[in-house]
Order: sequence, then structure tokens, then C-alpha cells
Amino acid sequence: MREAIRLAEAGMRSSRGGPFGCVVVRRGKVVARGANQVTSTNDPTAHAEVIAIRGACARLKTFNLSDCELFTSCEPCPMCLAAIYWARIPKVYYGNTRADAAAIGFDDDHIYRQLALPPGDREVKMRPLLRKKAAGAFKAWARKPDKVAY
Repeated sequence: MREAIRLAEAGMRSSRGGPFGCVVVRRGKVVARGANQVTSTNDPTAHAEVIAIRGACARLKTFNLSDCELFTSCEPCPMCLAAIYWARIPKVYYGNTRADAAAIGFDDDHIYRQLALPPGDREVKMRPLLRKKAAGAFKAWARKPDKVAY
């Protein structure tokens, strides 16, 4: 956790992004580090957790991090939490809470509230389009004998 906090402070001081840092640990050893780089890369997905997960997957040559733990300087936002689930990371330790983040202008609770709503009631308007056409890829995937399930 100290390394995640150090990364948060260093990234913020160097103006690479917000005050967020993260490390992925496997068997007691850090396998990847990440610091927020949203503003320096103009990438809204460049959160510390996403960068650390991408780094861990590349280094370990796997998309399954079920034998890893994640240490992050702040409770993960919904995007990062989803990435943690997709990576199958079973344990997360965090420093600041999402309420702490909201107090300095990072309001993830708004997104959490939006996710709880039915798609038609969310601020971002969503509607199905060309579902039958899109189903072709799903049907082909279901029949694909050499697919790698994840």
C-alpha cells in the first residue's frame, strides 16, 4: 500500500494525472505499478488500476490475475472495479474511500447511482440498434470450437 500511495503522490506532483496509484502483487512481489495518467495521455481510462492491471497481464502473459492482489490508494471507481472483476483479482486493499475522493472533486458515486438505474433512465441515453445483425457474431462465437473462454 505504501508503494501505491507513493505512486499517487509522485504522479500528482509531476502533473501526469490525479492523485491515484496502484500496484498488483503476486506471491508477495509487485508485478506491476500504475499511476493515474488521464490528463497527460488524454485517456479517460488511464486510471492507476487499469494501467497496473494491463501491466500485470502483459508481464505475466495472462488475462487471469486470480493469483494476485491489488493495492490502490483509493477505493476503485466503477470502471476500475469492473476491470478488477474481469481480471479475476480476488482481493483489493484501498486507502482513501470514494467519499474521500468526492470531497476533492472525483465523484464516483454519481456513476454508481447511474449504474443502479435501468438503461432507459440513465443520463447517457442508450437504445438497442441492429440487434439481429449483431447477434451473428455471438452465434459464431458460441459455435467456435477453438475459442478461449474468459
